Amino acid sequence: MSASDEVPDYHGWHVQPPRPDHALVAWYEPHRRAPHIRVSAHTCGCQVTVYELCAAGGQGFVRRTDRETKTVHETAWMATAAARRIFELILSGRTA
Repeated sequence: MSASDEVPDYHGWHVQPPRPDHALVAWYEPHRRAPHIRVSAHTCGCQVTVYELCAAGGQGFVRRTDRETKTVHETAWMATAAARRIFELILSGRTA
């Protein structure tokens, strides 16, 4: 396999810095509400804080993992479209 055939390192999305007028997200301790959770999108693992857009049981939520403090928090569970919107707002720095 030549160097041109190798798959480049993949980096996920990087969260933009919070805007001065950003809204705050309410974060909660995680609860095992479903036996299986599907992660449909995530931010880059090279960052200390990783965000995941998750779905389970017909609902969605955003999970925030701080690898430095080893803490995990989640948004409230909501309609999947609403969770996707929260994830997009986090990515753009419009909410934190």
